[in-house]
Amino acid sequence: MQASSLRSIAAGTIAVAAIVGFSVFAALTHKVSAATTVISGDLIRGESFSAVYYMGADGYRYVFPNEKTYYTWYSNFDSVKFISDADLGNIQIGGNVTYKPGVKMIKINTDPKVYAVAAGGSLLAIDSESTAAALYGSTWNKQIDDVPDGFFSNYTISGNNVSTTEYSPATITAGATTINNDKSLAAPKEVSVSSTGFSPLSATINAGTTVRFTNSDTATHTATGDDGVWGTGTMLAGGNFVVRFKKAGTYTYYDGYNHSLSGVIYVQ
Repeated sequence: MQASSLRSIAAGTIAVAAIVGFSVFAALTHKVSAATTVISGDLIRGESFSAVYYMGADGYRYVFPNEKTYYTWYSNFDSVKFISDADLGNIQIGGNVTYKPGVKMIKINTDPKVYAVAAGGSLLAIDSESTAAALYGSTWNKQIDDVPDGFFSNYTISGNNVSTTEYSPATITAGATTINNDKSLAAPKEVSVSSTGFSPLSATINAGTTVRFTNSDTATHTATGDDGVWGTGTMLAGGNFVVRFKKAGTYTYYDGYNHSLSGVIYVQ
């Protein structure tokens, strides 16, 4: 594949998309209602900041790195929910959203390789112009976006070339129904803490999933790992904190404000 032709076409379209997209994000204005309920799958933003986030099933909010990424998933901003800056700040950031699989091919300025996007931000190299045309038609060279180098780490290069018999842009796009689906995000395991202890005292989860610790008491509490590596920090009354456990193992923890209270998370 000729890198120069791909680069020139991508460079000619990306700058315009970025300018238009930024103006749309910045133009969103709305007065926050007294009680806005946020659920998994919502698009949310605060009162003072123009950035829009995706509310993941795992309890985190996910960042759209730029407008191009957003527009692979959504065509407008009609469903964005406005919440207070304070409420937005209480929702932890879980990472960045990647391109919706199958919609566009992507590359970076410092590498001439062009990739097809598969589920979860996995990338398959496109080895020739004929392969690109077979997948994306005669206008394939207008369907390539440059991803800033700083955001390319959100993706995983599979090491394999894309197969025209196994990869269908239309099929893979249809299969990526939501960002939750694409990232395999699941609801967190719920653990509460009060003056009587953690409930449940033990919980079993799969590696890569999350636990949401919630303070159901009027006093302050923490969930602090015995290994000193992880912890919720101070949780005020009604506050919560989400922790992702990436590796299998046994994670014991205690309450920093009452060391007699303890619990354990089994990650399998």
